[in-house]
Amino acid sequence: MSNSADSPGTGSSPVRRRRFRPVRVLTAAVFALAGLIFFTSFNTAKGTNIRTDASLLKLSDLIHERSRENGDLEESNGALREDVESLAERDDGRTKSEDDKLAALEEKAGTQKLTGEAITVTLDDAPPDATAKLPGYPEPQPDYLVIHQQDLQAVVNALWQGGAKGIKVMDQRLISTSAVRCVGNTLILQGRVYSPPYKIQAVGDPEDLKNALAKSPAIQNYMVYVNVYGLGWKVEEDGRVTLPGYSGAADLHYAQPVD
Repeated sequence: MSNSADSPGTGSSPVRRRRFRPVRVLTAAVFALAGLIFFTSFNTAKGTNIRTDASLLKLSDLIHERSRENGDLEESNGALREDVESLAERDDGRTKSEDDKLAALEEKAGTQKLTGEAITVTLDDAPPDATAKLPGYPEPQPDYLVIHQQDLQAVVNALWQGGAKGIKVMDQRLISTSAVRCVGNTLILQGRVYSPPYKIQAVGDPEDLKNALAKSPAIQNYMVYVNVYGLGWKVEEDGRVTLPGYSGAADLHYAQPVD
């Protein structure tokens, strides 16, 4: 004998089963997710306008702010270092030969001012609307029109090979631990950020330095982009100049000195 729930009985209304509707479950899940998003947004904003709140600095603004702070700290550190060295020289107990040896080491380390004949190399981005100036070359991609890390590094390497006694990139002296790095179209050097045009100044024999630049295969490749797409390139003799000494931290964090 069958159950009345399974088949309709005479004289009574049939019992209908409810159908399972996935759409209803999905709708409930969407509303729950929307509520979670609204709650998270409110909790993050804390009552502020996320789009227009001036306290929420852009990352680029924060980077430039830190760069300025690092520059101020370097100047302060340099002044303190000069005071310490001045006090130490009053009566340090060293002999003249020891002082001469220390001075030679400081000159090689780049921590002291350096005076001599110099040249300056300037690199700059091409105009944003640049086109190929010579036949047979493709129209430029955005990547062709900006200065890259390898371009700056090629100039620095060539100047060292040309006998440079000291090099300054923008307003900072390079030392053995300096790293020339580019992020996007900006240069990051020793905790500070710079935009093009980039100036690299080197003290040494001007003719030797210019010859080293001309012989560098990496710079020869760069000159193709200068001639075809208009990247900036200028080499100038500066006469006699004085490079500043490096005033930042020089502690080694990873490399170890050789005994």
